[in-house]
Amino acid sequence: MTRLDGELTLMRIFIGESDRWEKKPLYDALLALFRERGLAGATVIKCAAGYGGGSVLHTDKLLRFSSDLPVIVEVVDKQEKIDQLLPELDRMITGGMITLEKARVIRYF
Repeated sequence: MTRLDGELTLMRIFIGESDRWEKKPLYDALLALFRERGLAGATVIKCAAGYGGGSVLHTDKLLRFSSDLPVIVEVVDKQEKIDQLLPELDRMITGGMITLEKARVIRYF
């Protein structure tokens, strides 16, 4: 097994499950874009609960079931590759938040 060490950038995109891009779920469109551009890895995480700037609670609890649960899309790659995507993400994401942080990556392949 080969191991790759290094410092890359972790981008987290916080959006809602009901967000769309060209009639399909935004998280699907983002995943397709990242794969097409050859980013090292991406994961979509559907969350149980959360709230944003408007303080509206979105939850999967039975009595307060929301059809717009929080979704986090995580991407790991070189800072330069992520920077090249930011203008396109600005067009695609109409609400939510993006965070960027350095991450020490240990990858086995």
